[in-house]
Amino acid sequence: MNKETILGKFFHSLSYFFKKLLNFVTMRRLLTRVINRVLLYEPFKPTMGIEAEIHTEGRRKLVVGLGNPGMDGTRHSVGMAVLGALAARLGVADRWRGDKYVSGEVILSEVQQTNVVLLRPRTLMNVNGVSVAKAAGKFGIKPEDIFLVHDELDKPLGKIAVKHGGSARGHNGVRSCVDCLQTDVMLRLRVGIGRPTGKMSVERHVLSRFTSEELKVLDQVLVQSVDLLLSHISQQDAQFPSSPAGGGLAAPKRKQSSASGAEEPAAASRRKHEADVDSLK
Repeated sequence: MNKETILGKFFHSLSYFFKKLLNFVTMRRLLTRVINRVLLYEPFKPTMGIEAEIHTEGRRKLVVGLGNPGMDGTRHSVGMAVLGALAARLGVADRWRGDKYVSGEVILSEVQQTNVVLLRPRTLMNVNGVSVAKAAGKFGIKPEDIFLVHDELDKPLGKIAVKHGGSARGHNGVRSCVDCLQTDVMLRLRVGIGRPTGKMSVERHVLSRFTSEELKVLDQVLVQSVDLLLSHISQQDAQFPSSPAGGGLAAPKRKQSSASGAEEPAAASRRKHEADVDSLK
């Protein structure tokens, strides 16, 4: 068997493998999208309680901690840990209550005359968007007033960043939210968890718990994450807050129009701001 034949068979096998892999990923995403649609079908029946009040009065924000139910303390559910710290800072940590319609736990609170709904989805991460979309509809909250808090593989533990809209960047929970809300304008607080080292798989890494040394770093991350959330919620113009101690803010990135050089309104509303914050020096 000559060299060209061997190479031909190798590339054919490699092409077949990637084709199968692509089909698997595509089918999994399609199945998840179908599940999202089925779970979103249940209509909402308005009530006359506090839900109705927050639906009609004042400014409203929804802060969501993405994660997996029953897996508190894992890297993939660090968004829920941030939300728990936020509830504690607001003095409402004992007010979580289950809401069957939104498939999650909620707290209704207020930050400087802004009505705030805290949400912990009780659906799996891949379909967290169902809970977010239902809560947004129930409480009358626009997608641009939703803050998603989630783990970020591409940032090390100790770094946090705010992103204004854009791609899910491979995060299944964010992808579900984009699919269910039919938009990607939601603000996102990305909490670094770092990538796995050695031979550990990504799946095992994100579902594992923080080590005792990592928890020391996480304590500071939670404090700074809550500071950032509260600063953002309290600002009318949704501009970036001041940097926490030890952190730095990147300058706003503006997309210029290729025709005139002026920033287009759509681009301005979607521009991304990122802030990397060192939680420990």
